[in-house]
Amino acid sequence: MMSVLAGLVVAYIRLVYKSNRLVEFDEQRADRLLAEHAPVIVTCWHGQHFIAPMFTRGGEPSVAMVSRSKDAELNARVVEKLGFETVRASGGRASARMANKGAVRGILALREKLRAGHSVFMMADIPHGTPREAGLGIVSIARFTGAPIVPIAYASSRRHVFQKAWDKAVMNLPFGRAALYFGDPIRVPPDADDAKLEELRLELQNALNSLLDKAHATVDAPA
Repeated sequence: MMSVLAGLVVAYIRLVYKSNRLVEFDEQRADRLLAEHAPVIVTCWHGQHFIAPMFTRGGEPSVAMVSRSKDAELNARVVEKLGFETVRASGGRASARMANKGAVRGILALREKLRAGHSVFMMADIPHGTPREAGLGIVSIARFTGAPIVPIAYASSRRHVFQKAWDKAVMNLPFGRAALYFGDPIRVPPDADDAKLEELRLELQNALNSLLDKAHATVDAPA
């Protein structure tokens, strides 16, 4: 049943992607970012994650980091059906807490994928945390792996927001207009201390929120 449900989700994602007209997307800039900085960690907010894997460039990112929780099993099945390799780890929290969640093996696997030249897709915020608030985990992973973080945001003019969901998840609807924005890469120095990690966490958070607000403003503007 899980496989069937994942197949239905993938079919719907592809329908949304193909039927929404992209009115704002700088393909050349996106390609240049990946060409110049790859391998990278591409990230967006929870609530956008179902549509985001459709926006790969030249097959990258090709690896998706998915939470180890049972609740994330559907997410894993979906991204695998979209052609991604999956690494099961919990990267929302700071590295000290990742170890407590048994995620060390997953983070090491993630580093190996990046070292092999594969860009990675993962969420920036903490599952069941505060929506649109970046966790320290992603910047800690960037410091550990040396890969820059590239924020992205997607919005469609026709959408339904699940207000009771912790992440205010969005169901993008077909037959509308869409916008996709790629932000500037954020690099985390290997010697970054706690203060620097917090500074870069806020930078990422502000970049993601700015991109998402911009995407919403674009698709919500009169045609």
